[in-house]
Amino acid sequence: MSLLFNSILTQEGIEPGETILVRHQDMRAEKGRTPFELWRFDRPAFDAYQTHQNPDRRSRFQRATYWASFVATPAGETLFVGLYRAAYVGLLDHDRPKPHMPGVDEAGSCDVYRLEQLPAFDDLAGRLTIEWGDGARAWIQRAELQNKPVAELRQRDADPEFPGFLNFMSPLSQIEALPLTWIATFKASRGIYLLTCPKTREQYVGMAAGQSGFWGRWIEYKQTGHGGNVALKSRDPADYQISVLEVAGTAATDADIAAMETRWKLKLQSRDMGLNRN
Repeated sequence: MSLLFNSILTQEGIEPGETILVRHQDMRAEKGRTPFELWRFDRPAFDAYQTHQNPDRRSRFQRATYWASFVATPAGETLFVGLYRAAYVGLLDHDRPKPHMPGVDEAGSCDVYRLEQLPAFDDLAGRLTIEWGDGARAWIQRAELQNKPVAELRQRDADPEFPGFLNFMSPLSQIEALPLTWIATFKASRGIYLLTCPKTREQYVGMAAGQSGFWGRWIEYKQTGHGGNVALKSRDPADYQISVLEVAGTAATDADIAAMETRWKLKLQSRDMGLNRN
């Protein structure tokens, strides 16, 4: 029999009937940072993100004394990040920068809540995942009606196992939220990668030969949208899917990697039917 999340609540004296489950997954994240990135790298920004909510959802939030907060990970998991005692404060009384994307939340546009994180659940934050089930858009749910199975309880600070270069795929928007051990691996590796545009279905073959390897090159795309490439500049910014085609050996020269890149361009015909221009 699987462990259920409500059992964890009641064990600590929290009534599921007084609790809502809140799964943060901003669908506009391609323009900024995901809730997972905020929680992992900028906790004050994450706190600001979740304490300001749309007034249209006021009845759903105000019904609960407690919020069990979760974030969607890059792998699509539902990761527990804390249990909070919540109290409604009122409408936002001043303009403030959005914590996760460019722009400003104007005074009067948001409800503000005071959230007190309960330390009894801190040991589970970042370790426990649940099965959210169908209907990811239903990101606010009542715990008493949705007793979620616990999917995994990880060792503290344990990153998911690296899937291997050939199995790795990620949207460009999510690379900064990758596990730190994965990032270190990509920084230490060079070779050939593929960008696939979700809008035009075009491909771009590129080489990573710099000091920061694959990671350094991909960050350029995240920051600029085109990485200096002529054809990518001619397209509207897109959330390219990244994958690795070939990893260069440690003794490979820049010329060796360039030859690998040319071979892949020919194989995939990315000059004739893609975004490569050389």
